[in-house]
Amino acid sequence: TMSNDVKENMKSQSTWKRGLYMLLYLIFSRVAEIVLGFVVLFQFLLKLFTGETNERLLKLGQGLSTYVYQTFQFLTFNSEYHPYPFGAWPKGEPKPAKISDQTESADS
Repeated sequence: TMSNDVKENMKSQSTWKRGLYMLLYLIFSRVAEIVLGFVVLFQFLLKLFTGETNERLLKLGQGLSTYVYQTFQFLTFNSEYHPYPFGAWPKGEPKPAKISDQTESADS
């Protein structure tokens, strides 16, 4: 019956485990967005006063942008990939989720 299915779903350890990861990633993404805001401000000021951007800040901004994208992919159930700190720090632009990312269990 439907109520038994709901009870089983409520007892699912993998769902609760994913919920804890989601809470952590929500916090991590907010911190990353704040840092990204400072990167944006510093890059603007550098461009304004020197006419140039900083290569290190460009790379940091790209990494943070990709990280925020990856966390929201996980938070919205569009990916099972665990971003940093449980996965690798992103390099370069975000890549579309792979089919295997979609079908992996949340236990990985």
